[in-house]
Amino acid sequence: MAEKQPLIAPATHARVEACQHVQRRSKMGTAGKLLVIAAAAGLVYYGAPQGDDVVVDKKAEQCLTPACVHAASEILYNLSPDYKELDACDNFEELVCGGWRDRHDLRADQGDAFTGTIMSENSQMLLRHILEAPYPKDSDHSYFSPMQLQTTAKSADEENFDKMKAAYDACLNEDKIKGIGAEPLLHVLDEIKKSFPTATSKSHATKDAILLLARYGVTTLVAAGTGADDTDPDTVVVSVSAPWSFGLPSKERYEDEKLVEKYRGVAVEVLGALYPDQNKAAFAGIVDLEKKLAAASPSEEEREDVTKYYNPMLIEEAAAIAPEIELEALLADQAPSGSKIERVIVMTPNYLKQLSVILAATDREVLQSYFIWKAVQSFSSYVDADAVKPYRRFVNVLAGKDPDSAPERWRTCVGHVDNGLGWILSRFFVEKAFSAEAKEFGDTIVTDIKTEFTKKLNTADWMDKDTTKKAVEKVHNIVQKIGYPTKSPDIMDPSKLSHYYDSVNVSSDAFFSNALAMRSFAVDDEWSSLGKPVDRDQWDMTVPTVNAYYNPPGNEIVFPAGIMQFPVFDVEVPAYMSYGAFGSVAGHELSHAFDSTGRHYDQNGNYTDWWSNATIDAFKEKTDCFVKQYANFTVPGSNDEPLHVNGRLTLGENIADAGGLSASFQAWKRRAGEKPNKDLPGLEHFSQEQMFFVSYSNWWCGMTRKDTAINRIYTDPHAPKWARILGTMANSREFRESFQCKVKQPTCQLW
Repeated sequence: MAEKQPLIAPATHARVEACQHVQRRSKMGTAGKLLVIAAAAGLVYYGAPQGDDVVVDKKAEQCLTPACVHAASEILYNLSPDYKELDACDNFEELVCGGWRDRHDLRADQGDAFTGTIMSENSQMLLRHILEAPYPKDSDHSYFSPMQLQTTAKSADEENFDKMKAAYDACLNEDKIKGIGAEPLLHVLDEIKKSFPTATSKSHATKDAILLLARYGVTTLVAAGTGADDTDPDTVVVSVSAPWSFGLPSKERYEDEKLVEKYRGVAVEVLGALYPDQNKAAFAGIVDLEKKLAAASPSEEEREDVTKYYNPMLIEEAAAIAPEIELEALLADQAPSGSKIERVIVMTPNYLKQLSVILAATDREVLQSYFIWKAVQSFSSYVDADAVKPYRRFVNVLAGKDPDSAPERWRTCVGHVDNGLGWILSRFFVEKAFSAEAKEFGDTIVTDIKTEFTKKLNTADWMDKDTTKKAVEKVHNIVQKIGYPTKSPDIMDPSKLSHYYDSVNVSSDAFFSNALAMRSFAVDDEWSSLGKPVDRDQWDMTVPTVNAYYNPPGNEIVFPAGIMQFPVFDVEVPAYMSYGAFGSVAGHELSHAFDSTGRHYDQNGNYTDWWSNATIDAFKEKTDCFVKQYANFTVPGSNDEPLHVNGRLTLGENIADAGGLSASFQAWKRRAGEKPNKDLPGLEHFSQEQMFFVSYSNWWCGMTRKDTAINRIYTDPHAPKWARILGTMANSREFRESFQCKVKQPTCQLW
């Protein structure tokens, strides 16, 4: 099944609500306060450039609303102090983001941060206020009239709120969590030991242990799940693969012997504290087992390649590959009652073959310890006990963080609620941070970009006419989801939302149990789709998420309201800002429909060869340029040697960045021709065309710790954020023309 392709790596984005800056500005909306705002924002300090600095048409009207003054101040603070002297064509990232780095620093608990992180964290504060305030009886949202709340919806809506608040309060109760210690974790570990005893060669033990942990959402030796069948996207199918990680962030990290030995020491220390009388040699053997499993697993690049991971088999054929795990029984036990699994997608057949060999040669004590260790790793954040602290410290150090650092507890708990009861949280988020006007503007931007991308397809002379015709049809067929779901579930219907989460029982004083209940619900929810048609109304990101994605089998692009916030998106500022940032995000996701993965899916979302051979050859020739270009970007490795970006792993994202930026620029130019934009105050140094690219790049301003950057080179299909500015600008003819670069020809160009 195709992986949904998000704008940002899922591990890095926060699912939190966006800042309600519009409300703050509305309180300052008198003309007499504008000068005060401008001074506070730094506009008076910067002033308006004079003489040769002014390159924009002076006849353009300035926007002096609080929204525009706020937007201008943010951009000015992000710019390098030397932005007027820097050559945009030489290092645009420094020009746009130099001030951002001066203004921000990483907290001890952060491996990286960028503009999206700031959006997320400001929004977390708003969610905190929602969760810590009483139930809002007088809803402001148009969906809820006062009469509805009083007569029909109030009971279900308030019950939903209470459930969400109970989960949050339980998470906040650190004294109780600390008082309980490791007890709830040990209860789960004892279950594992019973399911996989070492004293006897119990039949089915390996399958039983895998299944027990899978029901808690913990992946061990094999990952199994459901989703749309790539060649039949309206049918749900089961897929089986190697786990996405084994303990260390990537298979390459197991080649670092010093790191491996540190990791081994942590495993022995933690498990030795939990089970002081048990054989520590078995604990040490866990890491050797993980090394073997990691070596047998495919590279990250292969995992992203649909031509390698789409391997349909009859269930009997798949089970025969790895008899040690009893795959047929394992999947049947996870499937809903009455369903029958006859066919599966084996995404990593070579791994399954080697898995049986590895397991047959592994001591039972080591294997039991491995299952226990996976549970400890997965549940360590739900307990406060000295025994698990060495693992937490190790994870922090691995990301370059302070060993004993942790986010503020309320931030952790906001994320906990979003992960477990996210659609309830989404309902209250929408009421506070989204509007019908914002949805309409978002729909307009996405529709505009579809129009421009269609033009690009029609002028791509390297595509033959038949392929072009089908590609244009695919664009027309792309479903755009903006803001929040109104089905599966309808988050604005309290009764339906209550029914959706009916099986999730939470208590305000049982954090660990709540977490298990939420995890079990998520697992059951996924498997419940088996035997039914694919639900094309489902969303795979909750509404507060600051991210977006393209889903190849669904041929859909999805933009949660979380990313449709300032400074990426704002209905109150000049359109070049929203088209430059959010529009490029929209274009990025649409471009995924024709990248190195998306091109394999036709206009109906079917995985099939629908491009002519000549078009495929031309595509590969053009995209090889991107592979070589991004492979020249490096980050410092463990020993400070240059560690190169994987140009093939990041190819799809780099193509999408280039195509999305160009389509959005053309869409904005067309709209600006119909309705001219105003200028932002204090930014007369830039033309409006240039401001489009400044807005795009502002989104990617950030910083990353060395160890986090190393891990992402191996695991992230996205290039480093600074490279997403430099590489994308180098590939933009419109950028080079706007800044009058000496070389107008893009380094690489596909669309």
